[in-house]
Amino acid sequence: MNPIVPSPGMKAELLAAIPSLRAFAMSLSGNIDRADDLVQETLVKAWSNLGSFTEGTNMAAWLFTILRNLFYSEYRKRRREVPDPEGQIAGRLASTPNQNAHMDFLDFSGALQQLSADQREALILVGASGMSYEEAAEICGCAVGTMKSRVNRARVRLGQLLAVEAGDDYGPESQWQASLEISNRLIAGE
Repeated sequence: MNPIVPSPGMKAELLAAIPSLRAFAMSLSGNIDRADDLVQETLVKAWSNLGSFTEGTNMAAWLFTILRNLFYSEYRKRRREVPDPEGQIAGRLASTPNQNAHMDFLDFSGALQQLSADQREALILVGASGMSYEEAAEICGCAVGTMKSRVNRARVRLGQLLAVEAGDDYGPESQWQASLEISNRLIAGE
């Protein structure tokens, strides 16, 4: 793709519009630094899209439209942001590392494969697919009580294979609880 080479007249119009753009940006933002940034972003966007400008039309109007659109796009984006100048909110945020979830999934997948075929099938139909016991029993061609028994035995066996003894053993919450308590005490200044 060949870059657009502006004519000397286009360059002159672009340069002549800068003071007016700056004044318009200042009236929108109310901050001289932000106004300068808006003008710079406008000029960069205009320069990179010079091919869409029709020479002989109003360059200033085109530039003002770009500036206005940039300002309001940023305004909409910033409106959803939460101010956190001291970083206290960000400091309290914590997420579990991805590698733990991946390793937990691999452990679960391996344990699931160790179940008998009928238990694995029952657990997947009821637990993962969200089917009722009746629907799963109909698919497998067995009684509803048999399906409930298979699911229960599969859950118990899966718990044994994964060394899960209580409900608190599921998920990363137990691993992160102590570190969250410590960080909350540090933030509180204890």
